[in-house]
Amino acid sequence: MRVRFNLLFGGVLCVVILAAGIFAPLLAHYNPVLDADLINAELPPDGDFWFGTDAQGRDVFSRVLYGARISLTVGIVSQIINTIIGLTLGISAGYFGGRWDDFVCGLTNLMLSIPSLIFALAIMAILGPGLGSLLIALGLTNWSWTCRIARSSALSLKKQGYVQAAKTLGYSDIRIMITQILPNMIGPVLVIGTLGMGDAILAEAALSYLGLGIRPPFPSWGSMLTDARELIAIAPWAAIFPGVAIFLTVLGLNLFGDGLRDVLDPHMRSRKT
Repeated sequence: MRVRFNLLFGGVLCVVILAAGIFAPLLAHYNPVLDADLINAELPPDGDFWFGTDAQGRDVFSRVLYGARISLTVGIVSQIINTIIGLTLGISAGYFGGRWDDFVCGLTNLMLSIPSLIFALAIMAILGPGLGSLLIALGLTNWSWTCRIARSSALSLKKQGYVQAAKTLGYSDIRIMITQILPNMIGPVLVIGTLGMGDAILAEAALSYLGLGIRPPFPSWGSMLTDARELIAIAPWAAIFPGVAIFLTVLGLNLFGDGLRDVLDPHMRSRKT
């Protein structure tokens, strides 16, 4: 029951938030950037402004919807970059071994010893704020766990009979890694990728809160929290709703990733059901 609940509830949350971002132009009542009216500033939630307004009189509901686009883009794209880097290094290290394996293991341990947010802060300080810089920073900081899983899987898979048969047939090393080893580690990689998206969304919120994320006035949940930090006492809704959006998104991704892990690992499923 727990496995089904995590997978179903987490999946529903992810789908709802993804749909909110995709259909934001249809669901939003106002333009999240242009429709600013100081006369309507800091209004509480009502029939016209479902989530209230911020200090510039912009509709918080519309900005939360459009913020989902940026936050999900950051989570998905940065995790794709992380996965490509982690798989490339991990599979090659486990398959070839030797000095290359030692180098990759040392690099992975170094990356794990540095807090990913601190590393991302350093990159953003060099590149400057903006969506492109944010994707690069987060895409270069969270590949270590994917690399470790890929390496351990490659170490065991390269000893399997079908890999040895592929070598006998004259397959190149790259072809063996892509066609024989990679497909057999998709399950763990999907789980790590799902959980990593939640971490990336939290990191984007933290960096935007520190002023190193998305440039204003474009809405992201982290930048909305930054704008609302001085309004907590008089207009708490400006911070509550983007905060709840971050919480629900990360919760949905973590539950879905946990349920997916249980489904793909029969031993873990048997212990939890």
